[in-house]
Amino acid sequence: MKLHFVKVNHTEQIADLAPLAAEIWREHYITIITMEQIDYMIDKFQSVAAITDQIQQQGYEYYLFQQDGVNVGYMSVKPEEGKLFLSKFYIAKEHRGNGYSSQAFAFLEQLCKDRKLSHIWLTVNRYNTNSIAVYERKGFRSIREQKADIGSGFVMDDFIMEKEVQVS
Repeated sequence: MKLHFVKVNHTEQIADLAPLAAEIWREHYITIITMEQIDYMIDKFQSVAAITDQIQQQGYEYYLFQQDGVNVGYMSVKPEEGKLFLSKFYIAKEHRGNGYSSQAFAFLEQLCKDRKLSHIWLTVNRYNTNSIAVYERKGFRSIREQKADIGSGFVMDDFIMEKEVQVS
């Protein structure tokens, strides 16, 4: 089943995206970090206000993944210094295993080629083993570790992963 990638530009789209993000984060991260940190991070990074600011002020682009008009996931990217930063990449639990990540990574690689960007890079929680395995299967490799204080006593403990994209 073919995904459609819908660029998020309007208030209504952000209003649809934020609850999807909250649902996915609460389901996915509960075995990795505390619910308190999840709620803090949703408010700080994935609330309507935070997403709006990222799009309007910080240069991020959000894309909803849609299958037959249903939002099944989303991603956020930002071009930086000749590379594409993959800030967010999530598929709702009930839609995983349908090949959507492969379609989304093909979309990302095409974005890089169109924009002449040489790499895709991302941060991933070092204990997020399922996601790390997916990224490795897609050709990403860990290049370093990073700990970032995100406020309120919370820390993100991540691997930085990167994939080279062949730009013709």
